Amino acid sequence: MPIDASQVESPGWWLQRLGKQLLDERDDSRDSDGEVTPGLDTLKNYAEGKPPLPTVPGVDPREVAEWMKDARTNWTSLVVDSPVERMGVDGFRFGKAKGGKSAKTADEDANRIWQENSMDADSDLVHYGALSQRRAFVLVEEGDDGRPVLTHETPRQVAVEHEQGNRRRLAAGLKMWRDDWTGNTRATLWTPGTIYDFTTKSDRPLFSGRVASLRQWEALQLPNSPDGSRANPLGAVPLVPFINRRNRRPEGFAEHEDVLSVQNRINLSLINLIAAMKYGAFRQRWAAGLEVDEDPVTGAKITPFQLDIRKLWTTADAEVKFGEFAATDLMPYVRAVEAAVQDLAAISRTPPHYLIGAVVNVSGDALKAAETGLVAKVRDRQRNFGESWEAVMRLAFRVLGDEQRATAYDAETVWRDPESRSISELADAAVKKASAGVPWRQRMEDMGYTPAEIARMEVDRAADALNATPATDPQPASLQAARDAKQRDPRTVIGRSSGDANAA
Repeated sequence: MPIDASQVESPGWWLQRLGKQLLDERDDSRDSDGEVTPGLDTLKNYAEGKPPLPTVPGVDPREVAEWMKDARTNWTSLVVDSPVERMGVDGFRFGKAKGGKSAKTADEDANRIWQENSMDADSDLVHYGALSQRRAFVLVEEGDDGRPVLTHETPRQVAVEHEQGNRRRLAAGLKMWRDDWTGNTRATLWTPGTIYDFTTKSDRPLFSGRVASLRQWEALQLPNSPDGSRANPLGAVPLVPFINRRNRRPEGFAEHEDVLSVQNRINLSLINLIAAMKYGAFRQRWAAGLEVDEDPVTGAKITPFQLDIRKLWTTADAEVKFGEFAATDLMPYVRAVEAAVQDLAAISRTPPHYLIGAVVNVSGDALKAAETGLVAKVRDRQRNFGESWEAVMRLAFRVLGDEQRATAYDAETVWRDPESRSISELADAAVKKASAGVPWRQRMEDMGYTPAEIARMEVDRAADALNATPATDPQPASLQAARDAKQRDPRTVIGRSSGDANAA
C-alpha cells in the first residue's frame, strides 16, 4: 500500500522531505551565481585522497590517471586529522542534581555509559565525521537490557529537521540504509511522539519533488504494529547532531572545504612536475647533417646511435654536427607546490611543520607559537561539540528514567587539553597551583589525568595515608639517656667529641 505524503508533517511527508534532502546532499550543487557547493561524496573523496584528475593540455587523460597514482599527495587529510587527534573526551561533570545526587555520582554514571558503548574509540569517529562531512550524529536508544546504546551515524544515512524558528529542537529525524540481509532499503523516522519504520525493495529509492504518495515504500510490518509505528519512549528525536563550523553555514562546513581548490592546485603542479621529469628533465640529443638509413622491410628509420654512458658517438662525415638541448629546470614546479602548501597551512591553520615535516634548530617556544592557530581552532570545535555530547548524556539518562539528570543543564564535558605540554611544565604548574590553594583534584585534572585515573588515585592516597606510620624521633630518648648517664657519672663526658658533648 503506498505511503500517503500529501499531508504536511505526516509520516509520508517527512519520509519524502528528509529522504530527498539526504540523497540530494550527496551530489554537488550549483547556486544561481554558478558557484559549486561540493557534495558529501566529493568531500569524502578529497578526505580519502581521491580528488578529481587535473587537466593537462596535450597529455592523454589516461596517462594523467597513471601519473596521478604516483603524484597523489593527500594534504587535505592532514587538515582533518590534525584537529581530530587533539580532541579527546575525558569525562563529564554534572552539578549537584535535585534530590541530593552529588556531582561525583553523576560523573561515575556518565563514565559507565561512556565505557559501555566504547565511546573512547567511537567518539573519534564522531569528531572525524563532523569535520570531514560537515556534521555527524549520535543515536541514543534503549538496549535490550534497559541500558542506553550510543551509536555513531553519518550524514550519508541520516537527515534531521529542526522546528520552525528553533535551531535547538528537532521536529523529525530519518535514517535510511541498505539492509544487506534482505537486499531491501529500510528507513526509520523519529518524531517526538512516534517512531515509524518503512521498507522498499528498491536499492536506489528516488524522491522527486512533492508527490501525493510514495509508491515504492510501504510500512514495515511489526508484531504489535501493522502500520509500522510505535511510541517514542524518550519523547524527543533521539538523534544529536554534531555540526562543524556552523558559523560558516548553518548546516555545517567541512574542515577542508575551503582548501579544496588549493589541493587541486597542488595536484596540477605535481602532474606538471611529473610531465617535465618524463619529457624534459633528460637532456635530449640532436644530430644535424646525418644520413639515417631506412629498414627495407618496414621503411622505418634506423637510429644509428643508442644512448649509453659507455659509448662514444663518431662519424666519418665531417659535416655532421652533434649537440643537446638543456634539461628542463624542475625547481619552479617544486616551488609552486611549496607555495600552495603554505597557502593551505595558512587558510586551514595547520602548523607548517605538520605539512612540511622539516624541523631544524627550532625552539620549543617557536613550535608552540606555530601551533597557536591549531589549538584555538580545536578549542572552538570543543565548545560546539561539548554541547552536543552533553545532550547525548542527558538523553542517555532519560533512557535510564533519571529525569533529574536528564534535565541537568549545568552538565559540562571534560576535554583533554589540546595544547602540547611537557611533563615538567605540568608538574611545575601543579606545584604553583598547590601553593595558590587550588584543590588536589583540580590539579590532577589540569595535569591531564582522566576522571577514572583520578578516582583510582584518590583511593590510593587514602590507602597510603592509612598505612603510613608516624616516624618516631629518637632524639628525646637519647637526650634523656645522656642526662641519666651524666648524673650517674660526670666523667662519662670525658673523652667524648665536642659534638657529642654539646649534643649531651
